[in-house]
Amino acid sequence: MRKPNALLLSLLGLFSGLFCGLTTGSAHAADNGSWSVYPVSSRVAARPYFYLSADPGQTITDKVAVANKTGKPLTFRLYAADAYNTARDGGFAVRTLKERMRGVGAWAKPAKSRVTVPGHKTVTVPFTLRVPRGAEPGDRPGAIVALDERIDKGSGSLALGVQRAVGARVYLRVSGPTLPAISVENVHVTHHQPLVPGLGDSTATVSYTLHNTGNVTLDPKVELRARGLFGRTLLARDLTRIPSELLPGQRVRLTEPWRDAPQLDWGDITLTASATGTRESASASFFALPWLVVAVAFVAGVVGGVLLVRARRGRARRSEPVRSSPPARPRPSRPRSSPSARP
Repeated sequence: MRKPNALLLSLLGLFSGLFCGLTTGSAHAADNGSWSVYPVSSRVAARPYFYLSADPGQTITDKVAVANKTGKPLTFRLYAADAYNTARDGGFAVRTLKERMRGVGAWAKPAKSRVTVPGHKTVTVPFTLRVPRGAEPGDRPGAIVALDERIDKGSGSLALGVQRAVGARVYLRVSGPTLPAISVENVHVTHHQPLVPGLGDSTATVSYTLHNTGNVTLDPKVELRARGLFGRTLLARDLTRIPSELLPGQRVRLTEPWRDAPQLDWGDITLTASATGTRESASASFFALPWLVVAVAFVAGVVGGVLLVRARRGRARRSEPVRSSPPARPRPSRPRSSPSARP
């Protein structure tokens, strides 16, 4: 049996209600119930995340706290990771230890790669973040992750092994010009029609891709508009199932259900995405037709095609000229031999 190597990351803010205060004056923590990871707070204020800003070539230092909430000592692998949007719903996630890092994951280094935290204790670990001189300006989101390298096999004969980790988010901005930009790509409409018109619900699914083409994190808003024949408004909606943070360079494929979609209509769908400093739209046409009408039209087309082919063949046979046989050539007559004269 192959050794399972799945990695489960519980990140700060991934689920509502995941935050919990540890001690007075401490920041809120990313918490999975067994251990927490959070920024070490200053005397002035607590920080829910690491908010860092640096110039290209600058080095900054900070501290992360790892708290063990169990009664037994736990050992963690500490590492920095880049962040990305998940393909399923655009949620905030971070790269695994074996993946290639290009931002925070490559630039930040904890003072210890492994740390053992006694039961019900907290250990503080400094880390250094060095921004390369040639780093491009913009946002570089990531996290400082505490990974339990033990594999939790779970229960049951088919249970997959899981490695658990908790990460405190890092929001790093490299100084320089910022460019907010968003695009809507690959808009598509899929209809789900009843077999018989008027008997059953007609629905549709609108799918599209949001793409952050700029260098800063966006909080996008998306408007959906559908128009039918003669410009009739069929649907006008502000979408809610979109990521609250669309990270730079990330694409997220999303879908939106459309109930009570028209059963017979021809129009277009327009999606407009906007965020601070940017606004873009994209459209796609649709043609709604019940399945029974499609089937009847298909059968009629096939029958009509067969009849048309037969009619053309019949006309071709009637108009084909009758070829006359060539006259028979006369056979050459053999010369008769004259009787020989007798002496």
